[in-house]
Amino acid sequence: MSRIAYTRPSITDLEVDYATDAARNGWGAQCYDYINRFEAGFAAHLGVPHVIATSSCTGALHMGLSALGIGQGDEVILADTNWIATAAPIAHVGATPVFVDVDPDSWCIDPLAAEAAITPKTRAIIATHIYGNLCDMDALLALADRHGIALIEDAAEAIGSVYKGKRAGSMGRFSTFSFHGTKTMTTGEGGMFATSDAELYETVLTLSNHGRARGQTRQFWPDMIGFKYKISNVQAAIGLAQIERIDELTARKREILAAYKSRLLPDDRIAMNPEPTGVVNGAWMPTVVFSEQTGITQAQAIAAFQAADIDARVFFSPLSDLDFFDSAQTRHAHDIARRAINLPSYHDMTQTDIDRVAEVVRGLMDGAA
Repeated sequence: MSRIAYTRPSITDLEVDYATDAARNGWGAQCYDYINRFEAGFAAHLGVPHVIATSSCTGALHMGLSALGIGQGDEVILADTNWIATAAPIAHVGATPVFVDVDPDSWCIDPLAAEAAITPKTRAIIATHIYGNLCDMDALLALADRHGIALIEDAAEAIGSVYKGKRAGSMGRFSTFSFHGTKTMTTGEGGMFATSDAELYETVLTLSNHGRARGQTRQFWPDMIGFKYKISNVQAAIGLAQIERIDELTARKREILAAYKSRLLPDDRIAMNPEPTGVVNGAWMPTVVFSEQTGITQAQAIAAFQAADIDARVFFSPLSDLDFFDSAQTRHAHDIARRAINLPSYHDMTQTDIDRVAEVVRGLMDGAA
């Protein structure tokens, strides 16, 4: 039996053909052709008027925070269950990340905990849709509106997720996406900034091009100090192919999550990615949380998967445990991370592969019984 990887991209002849054309012909006057087509396709899919393809989701978030004027002395609230890429841009602009607990069912930011953390210094809340699960956007949008602060969607892991008819990433002041090689759709490395705010879009567009406004007539004349977070034409060519295949890619992710659930649920010894009424889970990363009663730890699960020649991924540790951030009393974020694991979910997994993974999970539970 071959080793089962936890993730890898779905690349077809379409991606190869587009990337080859970009490498051969996408220069000079054609150097933005695939970028423009990729952005147009993504905007149409997401249902927002303004998007900017970037070199990473982290860069997109950095520019968005900068465009909002968030900086020294400001605070930004986010869930303690997160990857460093969500918190680092807050530090980059000189602001302070404030970590709060997660909802125990969605593993996303708890709106009540977020509200309790608001101070006069709070400028924004980042709603990270973890592993394809969706935040309680109604509560968070209402909270942001009441306090006059920005709600930002970190949709890096949520392409394909839908909240009450609205796609993840279409609801906040702005949103960011990741196209890292592990994601449902990929450009190898890359990201996207998205917003319905025309003024904010223009600011980020200027920031993304070394501070050069698109109306500036002088060559190589920046209007402000900006960034270099642009995507390449070749990467965008791959992205264009992926967004043209996005329904297929997200449907397959959902099929894999459903296949796991059919093999493992219902079982009160575990919980998996939820899909409440009115929500479509994009199923980027199928995840199992073992109940406290089983006594199964993340470390035990990783060891069992390694013994079965299967790659598995750890659930995010709380960011507040890192030495360079302030500690936080986040009970659920700490508790869940001790007993959760991400399951393999690449697009071309076979039913036999899924069976092998499910057998390891069942074996852990049976051994704990």
